[in-house]
Amino acid sequence: MSAPTQGAVPAAGRRERVVRALLSIGPIFVVLAVLLFCTTLVSPFFLSPPLFLSFLARSAPLMVLAAGTTFVLVSGEFDLSLGSLVTVIVVVAARLSEGDASRTWWILLVLAGLGVLVGLVNGVVTTRLRVPSFITTLGMLLILQGAVFLWTGGAPTGELAENLREFGRGRVDDVPVITSLPYAVLLLVAVGAVAAYLLGGSDFGRRLFAVGGNARAAALSGVNVANVRTAAFVVSALSAVVAGILLAGIGGISAQVGIGLEFEAIAAAVLGGVVLGGGRGSVLAAMAGALSLETLFTLLNFLGVPGALEDAVQGVIIIGAVAFASLRGRGG
Repeated sequence: MSAPTQGAVPAAGRRERVVRALLSIGPIFVVLAVLLFCTTLVSPFFLSPPLFLSFLARSAPLMVLAAGTTFVLVSGEFDLSLGSLVTVIVVVAARLSEGDASRTWWILLVLAGLGVLVGLVNGVVTTRLRVPSFITTLGMLLILQGAVFLWTGGAPTGELAENLREFGRGRVDDVPVITSLPYAVLLLVAVGAVAAYLLGGSDFGRRLFAVGGNARAAALSGVNVANVRTAAFVVSALSAVVAGILLAGIGGISAQVGIGLEFEAIAAAVLGGVVLGGGRGSVLAAMAGALSLETLFTLLNFLGVPGALEDAVQGVIIIGAVAFASLRGRGG
């Protein structure tokens, strides 16, 4: 009789954890549903499959960045270099490609290597040299911006090969019901699935939550805090690589393409319930936060609200979401 009783306790504990997780990430999906409903009232065909899938494809870069920055935020750190790294990816891809489709696959390897390098530098400087991540990644932001300007003179040159553009603007045709499916949406689903597994279902994710919740306790339990946080920076940087490739295909080549994206990604993650300071967060909720931001900006655009207010909206969202999380944590 004792065996079933012992087995029931962990099962109840798992159910309790699932309920807590749903309660923590549920609000953002309610917010998203409300925003989608309001946008549909203004533009009745917004949720029609072709239009919504195109909107989802345009939102994919920010959603990918939100997923990546979640890893760093959960670890208790910040990554302010994402936007400038996106710019570097777009500029380098165009310069190396020069419209030659045969170069695409080795260019993708170079871009991935560049992302890993930036992530490693951010992680090592933060964890080994003990420079606060805010300062480390702010410095990296300025280094990358300066490198782009020095290399291009502020006017990037080059041309993306057509097969490289396909990641951002290509489609799978003749799909039942929806007619066509953007490659960007397929890539978004793949990135989301991998990121959600890494954070929520792997040993790495569990160590990351432990480090973000209490780094000293995690270290005492045998977790290599420096390595875990460095890996989080690498994941974050790789998300910038993917976002840069998508943006290169969706838009043009510009030295300003990534400006401000790091703050949008943080705002999206915070809106999705990721706690600044570490220890709690969800990749799917952060991606829903990014989609909510994009939906909100689209709604404001439909209503004729000036685009200059977007930065103010993001600031309000960050302050409001952090204040709400603080009050909820105190039980207020």
